[in-house]
Amino acid sequence: MTLAVLGATGRTGRPLVQQALAAGHHVTALARTPSSLGIDHPALTVVQGDALDAADVDRVVDGADAVLLTLGHTKGSPPDLMARAAQNVVAAMKAHGVRRVVTETGAGVTDPKDPGGFAPRLVGGIMKVVAKTLLADSKAHVDAFRRSGLEWTAVRAPRLTDGPQTGRYKTGYFSMGLGHSVSRADVADLMLDLATSDRFAGEAPMVTDA
Repeated sequence: MTLAVLGATGRTGRPLVQQALAAGHHVTALARTPSSLGIDHPALTVVQGDALDAADVDRVVDGADAVLLTLGHTKGSPPDLMARAAQNVVAAMKAHGVRRVVTETGAGVTDPKDPGGFAPRLVGGIMKVVAKTLLADSKAHVDAFRRSGLEWTAVRAPRLTDGPQTGRYKTGYFSMGLGHSVSRADVADLMLDLATSDRFAGEAPMVTDA
């Protein structure tokens, strides 16, 4: 497959690109500074650009079989970074007839399938206090895909670590507390698996260490 990756130079994006290439896929990665990706491979094309620029996103999505987003806020990012990027991706995918998209977001984003309980309410309450803007942007990001009519999946992850790719993680709908975590490499592993199938299409599953 040819996979378009936005956020390729990030701490989840880089292992995602590495895993995709190792699996034999072609990757077109969007990066503001291509040299920062630090990966050289004959099946990798790096496009210099920004996820906030609709024309740059269009160039990366053109010719892709699926799109993966591992975007995140950095110092100086606009408060609506995630929402605007999602809008650009949806427009580009519709223009080029691409259907499958998998995006990464935080566990603070809720879903109607989530179970109730004290732990999720506690996490949600803390997020609303310490990361209100980020949470609002992440929700708007996921909502843009929910409304898109595309075959979307939003992978909701708790605290991310730099641990190894184990392939041993739990995914689905369950109570997520403050003690949960998962490695970025395992999030990448799940996203790659979902991008090459229709599993969890139209859903927002959680992922955490098993």
